[in-house]
Amino acid sequence: MLPREREAYTNAVLCLMKKPSRLAALDPSLAPGAKSRYDDFVAVHVNNTFSIHATANFLSWHRYFTWAYEFALRSECGYKGAQPYWNWAITALDPINSPMFDGSPSSMGGNGIYAAHNCTNALASTANPPVGCIPPGEGGGCVQTGPFKNMTVNIAPVAPSLQVPASDVPTTQPFLSYFPRCLRRDVSPWVSSNWTRDVDVYDLITQNKDIYWFQTMMQGNGFLDGFFGVHAGGHYTIGGDPGGDFFASPGDPAFFLHHAQIDRVWWIWQNQDLANRQNAISGTITLFDTPPSRNGTLDDLLDVGILGDPLAIRDAMNTVDGKFCYVYV
Repeated sequence: MLPREREAYTNAVLCLMKKPSRLAALDPSLAPGAKSRYDDFVAVHVNNTFSIHATANFLSWHRYFTWAYEFALRSECGYKGAQPYWNWAITALDPINSPMFDGSPSSMGGNGIYAAHNCTNALASTANPPVGCIPPGEGGGCVQTGPFKNMTVNIAPVAPSLQVPASDVPTTQPFLSYFPRCLRRDVSPWVSSNWTRDVDVYDLITQNKDIYWFQTMMQGNGFLDGFFGVHAGGHYTIGGDPGGDFFASPGDPAFFLHHAQIDRVWWIWQNQDLANRQNAISGTITLFDTPPSRNGTLDDLLDVGILGDPLAIRDAMNTVDGKFCYVYV
């Protein structure tokens, strides 16, 4: 995208942040922290986290969620462009100084200012020291450059991973409560240069012929031995709060570019063998099958709450049919 096209996109995101929450209008008790239309998306993701990760619907649910976000930008804020994706490999060796995070007007905002902090135990390792703990980076503080420099994060964290001593990032708050704070980031070249390079994407697409292994390796294969995979790799390249929060990560606007790329990689994988991969599905309906649950099916509904009508998984498998009409370049 040209710089002016990127600015049109971020202006639409800022517009969504100024519009009132539809969840709050429906029933303020559903998500007390939701103050804006943008917050509605954060709340829906938080509320569905355990049923949309390491599940049969992981890819299809996030496809629909990202599409609904683009639809809101278009229908509610007059955005005329396409939903951009973040091609991680292009920025993998130096994400901080890339057009994505360099803090220019056409970026997605800069890194956070430096704040002394501990390593980020992104994988929730119980080892001592934690396996895969992300070394402290150059950020950790509030984002003070780019279009989101004055952004307020409204919905309270659920599982914050950023460890900044004496910060305003709490360890526990009531579910979906209101806890206004700045957007923090600790953009991590350590993560990106290990997990989101061209070779990582290429190997994911070419070495995993069935959907089970494709989506499992994409999501880190249970994070064995500190393996992130490109999904966690993208999230923890952004890091910070709420970007590094498994539940509330859509609270950082970079989330949607990351998940557009997740969708793009799935789309590329599907198109290598449409006859066998278009409707391929595997997995159960609970996170890592905990508690044990039935297998997901193409007839299961994708529930995005107030963001859109329920959609059968089978109707989310093709990007140029039914509700969807898009391809990637």
